[in-house]
Formats: sequence, structure tokens, C-alpha cells
Amino acid sequence: MSEPTLSRPATGAAERRLRAVCDLSMATVREEGGRHEYDGRVQDLSAEGVKAGLARLAPEGGERLPDRWEEAHLAAFENGLRFAFHELELHRRDPWLHLANLDLSVYEREYAPLADRLAARHRHLANWPDAVDMAVTTLDRVSAPAAAALLGAARGLADGLQGEDRTTEAARRAHQRLLTHLVRAAEEGDPDASLGAQGLAGLMGAAEGVELDLSRLADRAEEERRRLTDMLGEACALIDPARRPAELVPELLADHPTADRVIAEATAVTAEAIAFTRAHRLTPDLDGECRVGPAPESRRWVKAMLTWAAPNESDAPSRYCVTPPDPSWPADRVEEWLTIFSATTLPAITVHEVAPGHFAHGRALRRVAGPVRRTLLSQTFMEGWAHYAEEVCLEEGFRSGDPRFAVGVALEGLCRVVRLTCAIGLHTGAFDVAEATRRFMADALLPRATAESEAHRGTFDATYGRYTWGKLAMMDLRERARAAAGPAFSLERFHRSVLALGCPPLAVLPAVFEE
Repeated sequence: MSEPTLSRPATGAAERRLRAVCDLSMATVREEGGRHEYDGRVQDLSAEGVKAGLARLAPEGGERLPDRWEEAHLAAFENGLRFAFHELELHRRDPWLHLANLDLSVYEREYAPLADRLAARHRHLANWPDAVDMAVTTLDRVSAPAAAALLGAARGLADGLQGEDRTTEAARRAHQRLLTHLVRAAEEGDPDASLGAQGLAGLMGAAEGVELDLSRLADRAEEERRRLTDMLGEACALIDPARRPAELVPELLADHPTADRVIAEATAVTAEAIAFTRAHRLTPDLDGECRVGPAPESRRWVKAMLTWAAPNESDAPSRYCVTPPDPSWPADRVEEWLTIFSATTLPAITVHEVAPGHFAHGRALRRVAGPVRRTLLSQTFMEGWAHYAEEVCLEEGFRSGDPRFAVGVALEGLCRVVRLTCAIGLHTGAFDVAEATRRFMADALLPRATAESEAHRGTFDATYGRYTWGKLAMMDLRERARAAAGPAFSLERFHRSVLALGCPPLAVLPAVFEE
């Protein structure tokens, strides 16, 4: 297995600036970037701690890095943090930041000897009481919808906590205090979760280094919804031309494995997706091991996700987490959960999570030059790349003899594009949760329970339209590259150049023409 590329350590201004950004993003850079100097620690998300962290960011207009694209990458993250913490004060209104601050699941990964990881986990757990006290004091602007939507994830944090020692008992009591605070916020908080148009545009755009026109993006989302709706109709017609997609899709989703076969089915599709990606040379140097299994107990609320061997740590297996339903659940909830693992949707989800999506991207990240690119990972590019990968596989002929794959790609795309539409609607005041739910049911063909969950997610995850935004940015970039190269255009070379940028903010994508 490969070791991470050791190249150009940050020095001087770059090191100071990168450290300041990492200090304000501890949970993210620890898990996604592999910066394990933050193991066992919690971030100071108090008002005073955030203010001090912002003061350590490099002043705008100060010393710049010699590489203009590296400078743009780092500056986007600095400006994104300024907007999130100073302009919006998300540490006061977003429980997710505090939940991530407590999350112990990173220590499940095999990046270091077990004894070292257990010791770090114990230190982290010992910090829970102080972190919870900080959260309860700081979270004074939580909206009722956001608190209600995050109660399940908050409860899940304590799943798997075992032992009767003082540290664990204190952590359990602290966890209960946090739950009590969130339950009260769900009952008594502001019913309006919206950030406002300026807030949403700034939150999405600042971190990507761009000025975002929400109206234009909403128009692009509607164009994309129409395209994907046509794709879905054409694929469904190949299966049964006599029925509309709304009639056929529930039947297709009902064709899923039993709960005890979910892991086996996902394992088989994982091997298929990796083999296809290698054969078609869709990503560079696809090596490493991708294991398939349930998510850690604290994340069992997630149906499917990928945790990779991060670029700044020693190599280890990545994990494609697919979680079967809990057998104690009611039959209707079990059935709804299993539909995501249907023969129609599991292949599309797997190419997104594994290859040429997140797992393949994670392998490429380990070879990226420069600490800024290896550590600061744009969520819009990360999810946009994996979402783009679904359509690349369709274009390149993955399961070309089975129209169900195209149906799955269209359904996944429709869910993501409706997220973008609903995020804009919810945070500009054009939609309420009921209207967002209706949109997910009508436009993405989601069952009511899933549609409600997606609509509520938009109240706290305001940027969850990043999947479609990032995919559209990748498609636009590819067309520019194709036009520039003409007959010499190569998808393999294009992908290699893009992934050499790491996981860049959208403002850095034009650097691909210089790679």
C-alpha cells in the first residue's frame, strides 16, 4: 500500500496560515485530511474561542503565497471561515459543528496502532463534559427546525459508549445535557431556520472563492432538473414503455436484497466499480484497499458513506460503510431503508462512494503536492466530483446493458438537484419545510418519510446543494477543456489534471489548464 507523498512542507507564512485554518476546522482536518495532531482534542467553539481563532487568520491583503493557485486555495478557506463564524456566527446557531466536535468515530479507522487510537479516543471522551458545557452556553440561536432535524444524529453520538469508568459516565451525563438543550431548542427555538439570501450566497461562495449569484444557480438547477427528468423517462421507457416513471420506480426500488445480504451485494458492486474505473482509466493510480461493512455505531443513521485513508496519514484500508436496517424497527421503516440498496440505486451510489468517486479521489489525494492542497478539502468539489463520477460511468458504459443503472443515476441526480432548489428556497424564504417535502416527492419521486427527512436536512445543512453545484462546475470545466484541446482531448488526462489539484475550491479549477 502506498505512503503519502512527502513534498514541500509548509513553512513560514504558509505554515502559520494553514495552522490557523486547521485550528478553526479541527474535526474536518482530523478526519478528512488526516491531521492527527488534533487527536484527542476538541475545538474551542465558545464565542471567545472563535473570536481568538479568527484573529489568528492572516489579515486580508497580507503576505501572499508565491503560487497564485495555492494562494487562492488557502484564501478561500480563510474567507469561508470568516463568513461562517464572523458574519453568520454559525457556532451559535449550528448544532452540527458541536456534534462533529464530539464525534469519536475517526478513531475506528486504522491509521495508527490500536493502542494509540484508544488512548486518543479516551482523551477526546474526557473532553466531552467541557465541550458540552461550551455547546450549551454557545448555542443560543438554534432554530427549532434545525434542532429537531439533528436530534437523531445527536443521540447517535453516544451509541457504542461502553464501560462504567468515570470518564465514560461523565461523558454520558454530558451527552444527556446536550440532548436536553437540543430538545428544548426544538420546542422553543425560532421557527425560522433561514439564513437569508445574502447569508446563503456568502456561505456557499466565500468558501469556494467565488461570488455566487443565487438566481442564476437556481435557474441552472431547474435546467438540470428538466434534463434529469428526461433521462429518467427515457431509461424507464426501455424497461416498460407502458408506465410512467412515477409508477415504475417504486417497483424497481422494491427489488432489493434482504437485510442480511446488503453487505454482500455492496461488496460485489464495489469490486465491479473499481475494476471498471481501472479498465477505463477514469482516475489515476487507483490502488489501496476498500473494505465494505456497517458504519461505526455512532453513525448508523447514515445508510451509505465512504471514509478514506486521509492524505496526511500512513496508509490503511478505506471503508465503504453500508448499514443494514435495525431488525427491531417496524416493517415499513425496514422496507424504506432497504430501497436504497436496490438493484437500481446501489450501483449508482457505489460508483459515487467508491470508484471513480470518493475512494478513488482519496487515493489520488495521497499523491497531491503541497500541504494546503493535501489538507484543505472543498466540500463542493468533493461531493461534486463523486456526483459527476456517476454520469461519467453512465457515459463510459458501466452496466450498459441494464437501463436500471441509468434510472439510478437519474434518481440520485434528481434528489441532489432538488436539494439545491430547496436549499435556496428554504434559506431565501420562498419555501417552508412542507413545500420542500412536496418538491422532493414530486420531482425526485421520494416516498414521504424520505422526502421529509431531506427537507428537514436543508434547515441545518444549508449548503447541501453543493453536490449539484460541484457536478455542474465539473461538467462546465470539462467542456472548456474539450473545446481547448479539440481532437486531442483525453478524459484520462483531464481527470488526472483535475485530481492533481487535490480537492480545490471552485475558484481554483481554472488551474487545470496550467497543470
